[in-house]
Formats: sequence, C-alpha cells, structure tokens
Amino acid sequence: MSTTLDGKVALVTGGSRGIGAAVALRLAREGADVALTFQQNQHRADDVVEQIKALGRRALAVRADSADPSAVAAAVDRTADTFGRLDILVNNAGAFLLGPLEQLTLPEFEQTMAVNVRAPFVASQAAVRHMPDGGRIISIGSNVAERAVFPGFALYSTSKTALIGLTKALGRELGPRAITVNLVNPGATDTELNPADGPNAGAIVGHTAVGHFADPADIAGAVAFLAGPDGRYVTGATVNVDGGFTI
Repeated sequence: MSTTLDGKVALVTGGSRGIGAAVALRLAREGADVALTFQQNQHRADDVVEQIKALGRRALAVRADSADPSAVAAAVDRTADTFGRLDILVNNAGAFLLGPLEQLTLPEFEQTMAVNVRAPFVASQAAVRHMPDGGRIISIGSNVAERAVFPGFALYSTSKTALIGLTKALGRELGPRAITVNLVNPGATDTELNPADGPNAGAIVGHTAVGHFADPADIAGAVAFLAGPDGRYVTGATVNVDGGFTI
C-alpha cells in the first residue's frame, strides 16, 4: 500500500457510491484518512467507511445535502474538527438532470446549479480556512462541459462548464499558498447512473477513441495523482479522463 498521502486528511463529497466511493478508497490506499458526505443511503456510506478502516485509516461519514450550503460548510468544518486538519477536498457530489430545453423548469435549474456549482464554491471557501499551505482542491466535472454530443444536456453541461472558470480562478488566487486547484472531467464511467451495459452505451462508446467505458478506479487514479506530491506543479488545469471523447 502506498504512503504518498500518509498523515493527510481528505474530504470527498458524495463519497458513498460510484466515482466518489472509488476516490475515497483510493485516497485511503495512498495513506490518507478520509471523510465522505452522503445524502440518503447511510448503509452505503457506512460500508465505504468500513472499507477505509480495513485499510488502517480513519474514516467518517457525514450526512449532508449538497443543495444546502450550510450543510456543505458544516461537513467541511466537522471533518477538520474530527481529524484535526484538512489537506484535500474532492468536490464530487453532483446532480445529473437531462431533458429538452423547453421542458426544464426553473426549480430544476436552481437545484442543479446549487449542487454542481454552488456546493463546490462553498466547500472550497470553507476548506481553505482549514487547509495548510500545499493543500489540494479537486473537483469532478464532466466531458460534456467541452463537447456536447447529445441533445438534452443543456443544464448539466452549463453547470459543469462553470467549474472550469472556478478552477482557473481559484488556482490563481490560492497559488501563493501552494494550494493547487484542478478539475477532473470524466467521460462515460461504468456506474449505476450510466452502466456500461445500458441502453445508450453503444452510442456513447462510439464517440470515444478507446472504445469502452472507464472504471471508477480510472477516475480515482487521476484524482490521486493530483492530490499527491507529484501533482504539486499542476494547478488551474482540466484533466480529461474520457477515453478520447473530447479529442
């Protein structure tokens, strides 16, 4: 087991399943103690916590609705209070709402922006109050921020594109403290929301260069690199982990 993150503390929002769970476990394997947020499924969150503890790391699950800014900030503060520090923030929790433009409602717009844009902003704002110099902020975006191939993605693409600007601006602002801020844009990843054997999988795979979906571990690997010492000179960057979808 690697120890590149030994002594570090990470918070992964939306860390009870899919990409978030894979990231939480990978950071733990690299040596970090890990907190994760979840919204509904306590059993799943507890399962990830137990897996982290089995690796010999400390773990914490915090129920927090990412649409609630006070809950997001409180989760950050609780992580720092529980573990005594916070070195790595991974903004992973997301809302995935698709549909024709004329059918989308303003409440759906507000919910998507609250979870996908405001929550990363609020979490980052809260995190930097605890982070030492050399901390890491990594957000999980989407390849559709750069290439909108399919109809119905107007709202989701808009929200994920906003993270590009946030990443660049925070990277510039926090650079003097050696806090790096980066964005990982996954492509099609085999999760419950978008299974590799789903009805649209063939069309999606056809737009990739490698011809298959990613495993959540592929995304987690990119996050681990950016969170570790080898990622110290990368900031303000968007890293596409999408099998060539955007080339």
